[in-house]
Amino acid sequence: MTSLKDAVFRDPAENLVDLTRKLSVAEAFGLLVDGDLPVRVTAYDGSSTGPAESPYTLDLRTRRGVHYLAAAPGDLGLARAYVAGDLGVDGIEPGNPYPILRAISDLKLRRPNALQIAAITRSLGWDVFRPVAPPPQESPARWRRLTDGLRHSRTRDAEAISHHYDVSNTFYEHVLGPSMTYTCACYEDRAWSLEQAQENKYRLIFDKLRLTDGDRLLDIGCGWGGMVRYAARRGVRVVGATLSRRQAEWAQKAIADEGLTGLAEVRHSDYRDVTETEFDAVSSIGLTEHIGVTNYPDYFGFVQRKLRDGGLFLNHCITRPGNLRAARAGDFIDRYVFPDGELTGSGRIISDIQDIGMEVVHEENLREHYALTLEQWCDNLVRNWDACVAEVGEGTAKVWGLYLAGSRLGFERNVIQLHHVLATKLGPDGRSTLPLRPWWNA
Repeated sequence: MTSLKDAVFRDPAENLVDLTRKLSVAEAFGLLVDGDLPVRVTAYDGSSTGPAESPYTLDLRTRRGVHYLAAAPGDLGLARAYVAGDLGVDGIEPGNPYPILRAISDLKLRRPNALQIAAITRSLGWDVFRPVAPPPQESPARWRRLTDGLRHSRTRDAEAISHHYDVSNTFYEHVLGPSMTYTCACYEDRAWSLEQAQENKYRLIFDKLRLTDGDRLLDIGCGWGGMVRYAARRGVRVVGATLSRRQAEWAQKAIADEGLTGLAEVRHSDYRDVTETEFDAVSSIGLTEHIGVTNYPDYFGFVQRKLRDGGLFLNHCITRPGNLRAARAGDFIDRYVFPDGELTGSGRIISDIQDIGMEVVHEENLREHYALTLEQWCDNLVRNWDACVAEVGEGTAKVWGLYLAGSRLGFERNVIQLHHVLATKLGPDGRSTLPLRPWWNA
């Protein structure tokens, strides 16, 4: 039997809500919120909740939006409603929703209890909990991707890379800027431009790898060939590999345009298809996130086999701040950004590199540098919003605004990090020919 106490609910705006009567949409939304509501919420039936003085408003425009939120409480439901246009956001630029993401960063949506479900269904109808088709930008659930092969098989890896990187080279030019570099930059000064910081990142990696004129470099997961071309300009012979056909085509043209064809090449291929060995150095800039944590030993073993004795390996990747959390990404990232992506701590990466017999000689965390990089990518997206929407559609552009701004917040709050790990392949006698102290400028 339901008691009077059970039939009353205090909503996020601190109003008492009688669950025995028909609820407005805003009141029903309040049942999904765990704790205080930091922003204003309005709904298509004219109802509202939350602080009226908030500079930001979530506007639930359609019944379909309620379906999304009820069927998938949390970041996935919010993302679906926002990307589809069923949830409007007032007070921000869609290319940079960072301010409202920061405002609602502690907001938690929960699954309502039985009494609350009854109140919602009585007010809005039972079908509100019926799943509806997600926006077309969403990748299928993990179990549905089995049609593309087992996780991190060659076929499925190719599909995952294509989902993210084959959006549009023109779109990436608008967001990434002239460097076409989609990895963390390295800032000497917070006032630096994005291009200065990206050039400095390549300089840092080049120096860490002790590359000189005539050396050979393998760049795994080379993207649009930024590192490939940087090294080739300095006389290094470079092979780059990417699973993205559009990246490879863009990079091949850029190599030809710069007159670097004799020194550099970018292949549209799986890195495992590179047959050459005896490289002086191997760089892996932003690939480890895609290969799967359980595949690290095989991956680092492949790198070791590609190096000559005394060669150097630089691994640049996003990590978690610890090594105990599950590796899989959250629902929004997995469905909309990096299907099958996995992250772990830098300790796991270092251990696996050591366990295959390489010596780790240096590591550093560039977490704050990535937050600055993402801020400037968002600035580019805002500046070029109309062109980006024209190129890929408003839904996809919104996904990128959410992803870049949310990632910036994650780096700022130490939810994720960016680590450089430098290792060397020792010779048979275990002796190292490296200088005793770091030989590069930070």
